[in-house]
Amino acid sequence: MAHGCREIFPILLAGLLLSGCVYGFQAGAGFPGYVRTVAILPFENETNRPELTDEVFINLLREFPRSQGLQPAGEEVADAVVRGKIRRYDLSTPSYRPGAAGDTPQVLQRQVTLVVEVQIINLVDNAILWENPGISVIGQYLEETESEDVGRALAIELLIQRIVDGAQENW
Repeated sequence: MAHGCREIFPILLAGLLLSGCVYGFQAGAGFPGYVRTVAILPFENETNRPELTDEVFINLLREFPRSQGLQPAGEEVADAVVRGKIRRYDLSTPSYRPGAAGDTPQVLQRQVTLVVEVQIINLVDNAILWENPGISVIGQYLEETESEDVGRALAIELLIQRIVDGAQENW
């Protein structure tokens, strides 16, 4: 019996080597093959921070199509559309040093919290390809050396990454 295994093993090994690998990975292959173009719409903004609409839109338009291997297009000709709502924008102080009796506390760190609803829709058959009703991201910044703009930019960067990751998770 041991003699037979020695004869079969080289045949099996050769078969495995000649068959090649059937599995492959392609970066940016997050969408079905028929989705080649995407429209990025400015998100509705339910906050009192109007600048968020443009900041989210510009960053999403710059990163999303490229990361998915898609071409940007107008909504009327696109295969898919990304749309959403900016639900909340909060500024808070998670880290501070309490002051002595009667002194004000010293703020060490602040954070921007951004909550967004996102949908990616296949415009060919009006099916939802991916959605998340409550993406929440936090951008922290140091009170002493940085501004709220730094925290907001970090929160938006994290938001875009969560949308990219979410779009890729189903395929």
